[in-house]
Formats: sequence, structure tokens, C-alpha cells
Amino acid sequence: MSLCSSCRRIATNFLPPSPPIFKTLLIPPSSFPISPLPSTKFPISKSFTVRSTPTKPSSPDPSLQNPSNVEIFEQLPQKLQEIIKLFQSVQDPKAKYEQLLFYGKNLKPLDAQFKTEANKVKGCVSQVWLRAYFDDFDKKNVVFEADSDALITKGLAALLVQGLSGSPVQEILRISPDFIVLLGLQQSLSPSRNSGFLNMFQLMQKKALLLYVDAEKGIESGTGSVENPESDAGLGSNSYDFQSSANSAVDDLKSNGSRLGTRGQRIREILNKELQPIELVLEDVSYQHAGHAGVKGSSGETHFNLKVVSKEFVGKSLVKRHRLIYTLLDTELQSGLHALSIEAKTPAEVGV
Repeated sequence: MSLCSSCRRIATNFLPPSPPIFKTLLIPPSSFPISPLPSTKFPISKSFTVRSTPTKPSSPDPSLQNPSNVEIFEQLPQKLQEIIKLFQSVQDPKAKYEQLLFYGKNLKPLDAQFKTEANKVKGCVSQVWLRAYFDDFDKKNVVFEADSDALITKGLAALLVQGLSGSPVQEILRISPDFIVLLGLQQSLSPSRNSGFLNMFQLMQKKALLLYVDAEKGIESGTGSVENPESDAGLGSNSYDFQSSANSAVDDLKSNGSRLGTRGQRIREILNKELQPIELVLEDVSYQHAGHAGVKGSSGETHFNLKVVSKEFVGKSLVKRHRLIYTLLDTELQSGLHALSIEAKTPAEVGV
């Protein structure tokens, strides 16, 4: 027997509700609702699948899945980390290219008096000039300026200027060139531009080192060997000479905080006892930070760099390794230890 439409509606209202059977629902991205789905009085089964975003989420950057890349990232200045995050959030190579053009258009032009041969980046297809000097605040942080006759190269220079300016010499020297991979620009740039980008970064490191060398000699920032990086400190085009001098300068910089005070000694004792490390290097770098003159004793020991190799880290992620160390040093963190830069590895990761 068939019912008319009105009768069917009436009959339906008197039928007892029965639990619906849900199947996996695949919705094309174009039909995703912008507003949240309305609530229902029926329980939703586990097989019912609805996407809550109108577009397909981008896949995580593969470079972040590599623990060694995570370590490289954590050693970078904060401003450079922010730039890398920005570029990693952009998946389209064309969009990355446009971001570089934006940086280039907004880079302050370099004064003509600094466009000298000594400030010129070697090995670049386009002309690029870089200048470095200490800031006026405490004469410890490096400020970079740059310019180029090509907009995309100017964008690359602007990226480095923005990411590295305001960092102390030691922090700049210990940056690994591998950070360039984290930007994900290889597909957006030609091989020659990728090579030129590396040359810019290496010249920035060289100029930062020479600022330190000149400061030790009492030469004012912006004069002398800083403007002639090929003539001082044994820093010619030979990369080995540069690296040796850089390592020496870093050692000199560390020497100001290498002797541990009472807090540093306590930290070393705790970690030696709890982690049984194969290697443990602890450096007091409090002198680098504003408001801390590097005075020894518990009142001045606020910032440390820690490198530790231990079997206790086997099977633990980088986050869990750091969390373990912070737990062990909780008392110190509650009583004036402001920051701890950690490099935590297993014996296998260092080839032991």
C-alpha cells in the first residue's frame, strides 16, 4: 500500500527513532563547511569522518623530522628561527620566491661609501656588498648592512641581515651553514644563487670574527681590518684558515666564562651523578647577556651552554632529553638559572 506524502510525514513522526548506521563519509575539499557542523542528538560512530578545515593541510616540512636538523635549528638566533618558520610554512616554491622579492624591496640601501671591493661578496653572479659593525648599545652585538644590484639577490641578503643582526659574535660563528637547507629555497633558486647565498653567509661570519679581532686590538668598529677581511688574522680565501681562526676566536670568547663558579660546579656534580656522562662540557656564558657582567659566584651565573653525551638518552626524543635535564636542575632553575642551551646526544650519535 502506498501513502501520500502528507501521510508519510505523519507516520514518520510516530515511528520510534532507531540508531542510524554511519559509514565513512568522504567530502571533497571544495564542499567543506566554513562554520562548525551542527550538533546532533545521535552519537557519532568512530567510522564517521569529517574534515574540519576547508583546505587540505600542508604536510610537515621533512627537514624537521631529522633530529640533527632540529639541533641545528635550536642553535640559531631567534630572529633567524622565525624566518625559517615563515619559509617552512610556505609550500609553493613560487610563493617562497615572492617572499624573497618582498625582502629585497624593503632592504635599506647601503651607502655608496661602503660599496667597496673589500665588502664585495665573491662568487656571486650579481654584485653584493656586506658591511658589519658593533651596535652602539653595548658594542657586543653585530649589525649587518647589505645591498645588491639584483632584486632576488638583494632579497637573500636581506634575509641574512634580518636574521643575524643583533647577535653576538660567538653565536654567529657557531651557526652551521646547514641551516640554509631548512629554508627550503633550493627549488626556488638556481644553483649559482644557492652558491652565492652560502658565500654571503660565510662572509658575514668572517666579518663578525674580524670585528672581534679588531676589538681585541682596540681598533674602532667599521675601520681597519674589518673593511679589509683579506688582510688580517690570516683570513684569506682559504676556508681552512678561516675556520681555524674562527675556532680560536670562539675559544677566546668562551675563556671569559670557562671557569665555573659555585652554581656551575653544582650543575656539573648533579649531571655527573645522575647521567654518568661519557662527555660533559659546561660553559658559563652569563657575561654575554645584558644585565649580567659575568661576575662569578651564584649571583652572576645565569646562562650556560651544556654539551652532554650519555647512555641515559638512548630511546628518548630530543624533547624528553631536555626535559630530563631540566628536571634534574629544577632547584637551580628556581633559584636564578635563567637559561640553559643544551646539546644532548647518545654515544652512538657521536660515534662512540
